[in-house]
Amino acid sequence: MSNLISWDHQRAFLAVIEEGSLSGAARRLGVSQPTIRGWIAALEEALDTRLFSRSVNGLTPTESARALVEPARAMSLASDVFVRAATAAPGEIAGTVRVSVSETMGIEVIPPMLVPLRRKHPRLTVELFVTNKPADLLAQEVDIAVRTFAPGQDALIARKVGTIPLGFFASIDYLERRGWPETMADLAGHDILGPDRSAVDLRLGNAAVPDLRPARYALRTDCHPARIAAVRAGLGITVMQVPIGSGDPGLRRLFPDTVVTSMDTWIVAHEDLRSVAKVGAVFDHLVSAFIDFIGGHGKPAGRGSGLP
Repeated sequence: MSNLISWDHQRAFLAVIEEGSLSGAARRLGVSQPTIRGWIAALEEALDTRLFSRSVNGLTPTESARALVEPARAMSLASDVFVRAATAAPGEIAGTVRVSVSETMGIEVIPPMLVPLRRKHPRLTVELFVTNKPADLLAQEVDIAVRTFAPGQDALIARKVGTIPLGFFASIDYLERRGWPETMADLAGHDILGPDRSAVDLRLGNAAVPDLRPARYALRTDCHPARIAAVRAGLGITVMQVPIGSGDPGLRRLFPDTVVTSMDTWIVAHEDLRSVAKVGAVFDHLVSAFIDFIGGHGKPAGRGSGLP
């Protein structure tokens, strides 16, 4: 039976599962909807089972289909690793390296770091996977991850690059209109931009401004880059990474001696990639770049050789 099953058909199956429709799968894979329909029909015939029940509401995976999702995802990840590994000759710093970062890091921090990397290695491509969910390094969903927690698996190697403090920031325009809060208690009378439903962020917000309930925030969102953008627009005061806020000439830090919380920051990779030149080059560059980024704002780790 395995000789009858095409990888294209399995890719189509996974795309329909994850996109929820034939049309979504077609857009994702860059083929027509009838092609996707034909691939799914061929897969069902090869497996001799029904994978989706069809109704006016679209496609619903059957029990057989749900049992095949994780194996299909594992094959997809393996295919991605195969393609990335084939993009450069052994020892050559070229090809694709996939890096996982949070939304804030991906928007505010990483892009400037990639400029000198690309100048040094113009044949290197960084595939940026921007997500607040931890990527699966063990399954090699990505090659490198920037994390704010220490990895616990033995198969991973990591370098702690420092500790990033978080503090209060507002725009110059906002402070000129509303005045500078002189004490932490004064924040209750200002426009605070805070979290919406994130339990972690809500606990942080309550600890940082205990006299102000979330219902009274001027803006609520769990998207950190959106809060940063709102502060830059002059909408109010929020908590952000000190190196980001201090690097923006339009923002001012309030209560410079107050650190709301801090984040240990790690560059992490799978140990099997230690000998891959392109991964090592990106790993070492990120270690150095983050140490420079954190600078005197955190507690930077000593420089090292990166991948052992």
